[in-house]
Amino acid sequence: MTAAAPQAAEILERIIGAASGLVVLDSPDALALISQFRAVARNTGQAMYLWQPDTGLGSLRDAHVRVPDCQRLGSALRYMQQSMHFGIYFLVGLELPLSAMDATLLRQLARMPKEHLRRVVLIDVPAALAEHLGDLTVRLNSKDSSSKRLRLRDGRWLV
Repeated sequence: MTAAAPQAAEILERIIGAASGLVVLDSPDALALISQFRAVARNTGQAMYLWQPDTGLGSLRDAHVRVPDCQRLGSALRYMQQSMHFGIYFLVGLELPLSAMDATLLRQLARMPKEHLRRVVLIDVPAALAEHLGDLTVRLNSKDSSSKRLRLRDGRWLV
């Protein structure tokens, strides 16, 4: 893993531990963060996907693997909602205004039952969209270090 990958692994832990299925992640450099998540996905085998307006929904682990019929946001959100396996879905490049159906699907994904763990992560969304979703989301910052936990490694406590 690269030197920055531990930061991505820590952010990933916070995403998985979030109380909501919908996470808003603020990052000063979204492209670098996505490349870090790609490295983590390749090394750990985690099911992580990236949706972008120009490419649609694709696997982070295998860069050339695309999910069929998920080019549009609404189709990708329906796929995420119907998927029965663990997955973390990163959405980059969301622009306002969202259609009423897309906003409804995002709200439904936020309220999904916890049996099937899946997280939808909105990276660098417009402030108006984050305010619109309100309490349904968990807000994280890639530079936030407040949730660092002590870990025991080889008999020593590390931050």
